[in-house]
This record gives sequence, C-alpha cells and structure tokens, in this order.
Amino acid sequence: MKRDPAAGSSTSATRRSLGAALLSGAAGAAVVLVSAGQTWGEAEAAVAGAELPVTASGSDVSGLPSALALVGLAALVAVFAVRRTGRVVVASLLALSGAGAIGAALIGASDTAALEDRAAETMGLAEAAVTGVGHTGWPWFSALGGLLLLCAGLLALSYGRQWPAMSGRYERAARRAPRREESGSDRPEDIWRALDRGEDPT
Repeated sequence: MKRDPAAGSSTSATRRSLGAALLSGAAGAAVVLVSAGQTWGEAEAAVAGAELPVTASGSDVSGLPSALALVGLAALVAVFAVRRTGRVVVASLLALSGAGAIGAALIGASDTAALEDRAAETMGLAEAAVTGVGHTGWPWFSALGGLLLLCAGLLALSYGRQWPAMSGRYERAARRAPRREESGSDRPEDIWRALDRGEDPT
C-alpha cells in the first residue's frame, strides 16, 4: 500500500508547527521574565550638590511585560486543552500577550519615571532629579521575548486546528466505557455458562 505524499507532508508540517510554537512560546515567556529582573535604566540622583547612582529594573519600570508573559505561558498550555472555537480564542490571547509585551518593553526602553522614583526613595525625598540617564539593552531582549510569544500565537492560529488535544484520549475512553458495561450481563444462566468455559464472570 502506497503512502499519500500529501498526507505525509501535511502531518510533517503539523508537527513542525507544533514544535515551533511550543519552543517559541516557552522561550519567549522565559526571556521576558528574565529581562524583568535585569537593569533597564541607570542614572545619578542629584540633590543639594550630592550625587548617588540609581538603577531601575524592568519590574520597576513596568510589571506589564511579566504579567503578559505569564498570561501567554498559560495560554500556550491551554491551547492543547481546548478545541475548535476555544482554541482560536486562546491562540488569539497568546498572540495578544506577545504583542502587548512588545509594546510595554518598547515604551519602557526610554522610561525615566522609574529612575526618578528610585532616586526619590534613595534620597528620602518626595522628588529628586536624575542626571546622566542611560538605558541598557534588556528592554529590547524583553521585546524579543514578546515577539517569540507573538509568533507562537500566530502559529497556533494558523495550524492549531490540526494539533492534538490533551483531553482526546480520556474522552474516547469515557465514550467506550458505557458500551463495555452494556455488553455485560448479570443473568444467572450467563454466569454459569461463563464458569463452564473457564472464565471469571466477575
């Protein structure tokens, strides 16, 4: 029996898209979460002629990228727990999480408010000026992580209908169970016949 080349190619494409989405989504969420703990901005807090170095991490600048990364990670897992319309909705949420993380990271790349807050906290004042403001490359790494999440969401939207679902095996087992129960019989004559054949009717 000859294999259908088209069917084999479709199965291969489905597996590749599934693997790419899993890898892209997991890596993207990890990059965003790691970037949130790194230094995004550096400056000098100046007050009354004194200057102290201050830094602001990604979580100081904005908690949004981390929150969206967690949402995206949950959506990546949920994609395999739902089917049909539910899968489209969850895949869309995954893509939107990535897009939101990109936007939040790009906005945070030039943020100075977090540095000013850190300066005020360091100086024990309500407000403090900052000078020599500089930004690191971590916001861009965070944006890259968001891009990976977005790619995972787009793959799920494009190929997700062909991916397997976690619950399929259990649903099939549940559908088969009633049929096995219906085929059994508790009539005395059937039990005796089973014993005569050497079978255990229990």
